[in-house]
Amino acid sequence: MRVIGTAGHVDHGKSTLIEALTGTHPDRLKEEKAREMTIELGFGWLTLPGGEEVGIVDVPGHRDFIENMLSGINGIDAAMLVIAADEGVMPQTKEHLAILDLLKIPAGLIVLTKTDLASDSAWLDLVSTDIRNAVSDTVMKDAPILRVSAKNRNGLDELISSLQSLLQTKPARPDLNRPRLPIDRVFSMSGFGTVVTGTLRDGGFSTGDEVEILPGEIKGRIRGLQTHKKKEETALPGSRTAVNISGVNVEQIQRGDVLAHPGQYLATKRIDAGFQALKDIQKPLMHGDEVKFFTGASETVATLRLLGAEEISAGAGGWIQLELREPVIALRGDRYILRRPSPGETLGGGAVMDHQPKGRHKRFDANVIKSLEALAQGSPADVLLEAALALKIAPVKEIIARSRLEIESAQAALNELTESGAVIVLGDSLAAASSYWKTLQASILHLVETHHSQFPLRRGIPREELKSRVKLAPKVFNAALAFLVENQLLLDTRGAVSSLGHEIKFNGADQTRVEALRRRFKENPHATPSLKECQAEAGGEIVNALIEMGELKPVSEDVLFTTKDYEAIVERIRAAIHRNGSITLAETRDMLGTTRKYAQALLEHLDSIGTTMRDGDARKLRTQA
Repeated sequence: MRVIGTAGHVDHGKSTLIEALTGTHPDRLKEEKAREMTIELGFGWLTLPGGEEVGIVDVPGHRDFIENMLSGINGIDAAMLVIAADEGVMPQTKEHLAILDLLKIPAGLIVLTKTDLASDSAWLDLVSTDIRNAVSDTVMKDAPILRVSAKNRNGLDELISSLQSLLQTKPARPDLNRPRLPIDRVFSMSGFGTVVTGTLRDGGFSTGDEVEILPGEIKGRIRGLQTHKKKEETALPGSRTAVNISGVNVEQIQRGDVLAHPGQYLATKRIDAGFQALKDIQKPLMHGDEVKFFTGASETVATLRLLGAEEISAGAGGWIQLELREPVIALRGDRYILRRPSPGETLGGGAVMDHQPKGRHKRFDANVIKSLEALAQGSPADVLLEAALALKIAPVKEIIARSRLEIESAQAALNELTESGAVIVLGDSLAAASSYWKTLQASILHLVETHHSQFPLRRGIPREELKSRVKLAPKVFNAALAFLVENQLLLDTRGAVSSLGHEIKFNGADQTRVEALRRRFKENPHATPSLKECQAEAGGEIVNALIEMGELKPVSEDVLFTTKDYEAIVERIRAAIHRNGSITLAETRDMLGTTRKYAQALLEHLDSIGTTMRDGDARKLRTQA
């Protein structure tokens, strides 16, 4: 599940474009409709040609509502920078572009809208050149420029196709077993109660989960989940998710709070971070400045402490510590934005380096700067996890080699990741990122259950068929299957893989055929119906089920007995050989009162499994030889 965000100047057609793409106008407030201007966040969704559903977040373009924009743009997978063809690059275009750059949005498209109002190709070329200059040193520098008219729908198909191509190259959001939902909307629905929405990160939620709302530590339980207005039992990371929470009132929640599993996150009022100032800020940042801090969907006022510098001038970078007025939930690596409260101005932003610093740093302590520089390079655990995500499932030594960490550091990082559940170790030598393992495990379990549904009278899916379907190397498949068996998720019995609760059961009609077949075997236990006759009478699936259940025992391609009769026959043959030293085919035939066909099939079968061996025209027990 992916989420796309819009960005761009006021009245450049963002909301109209979303309506043309999704069929849903994102403006929902009366004031928005009256003013024809987006004030709060709006949402829509569409299904791409490949079948993937994507959510779209519509943000305000007017400078008065830039802070509302910030609560929705963080955490998106890709951005559409919307620029009207009749106006070109405008002030909020530049500010939104700077915010996308500071947040390091991983992918984007530039949508030149309202081309029906500026159809002259020379003008459109000129605007495109201006746009290319404006984005030349930002994350959008390589983004394609697509010419679109939402009014006459020109270019929409190409835009949708481009979105699909763009998202296909980007990895899915990781599942780190620690879900958090930055809340960007909270409301009450009649008959349901409290509902919150946001873009889910770092893990999944399921109906019935206990949750807490941070930083207030308010406990509740998930009553229901929706993604794109469809009820879901589980919400996956990266999805736009609506959560119906029981035990919590709307008045207890506000935008910027975070929904999480209990005990997984701690709020903080102090943050260490790397900072990059925008090139066109009005004046340098000074130690002690009051700023607004935005991360996720939250905002709070903070006091700025500069580390290792007296000021940070326009276009410069540095290290900062923020003393927050209100507690927030943030993690190392989270992106943030700083704005000046008055007059309102976006100052810059960066990444959180330490979300739980031990205390206030001495401003010019060289060790503090050195520590922050090390954190900026990524912790060993982060580096190792990225290597595991890239390799999906691989020998530990290969993951370590890809990470380029020292062995000692890598082993410590691996221990940290396995203890937190971010990495799963399979057997003695293989490991996988838990996000990939969850997907693989779900795929294997689904294949087994699908096989049970299609062939309910079979013991399970053949081991080799399952390996072929999941497309894993033998060593990897064996380790994965062993892990599932050890954790009592599957059974692996005589080459067939089944779920723990699977049983072969015959329905009414099938049971009638089984009883008729049993009567035929009972009537003449030593001259039984052939395999073909059994299949004609009861059906191939029933016969195979009786064989897999151990009720019937094949001794050749066309001869089979009940297992009980087979065991009795083998004992009679063994006893006869013990008495007489050997037994011939004719003696076997006469002893059982059967025909040559059955006697020969039996003796050749016993030869093949090592019970007997030929000695001229007779058989002896192999143990005698």
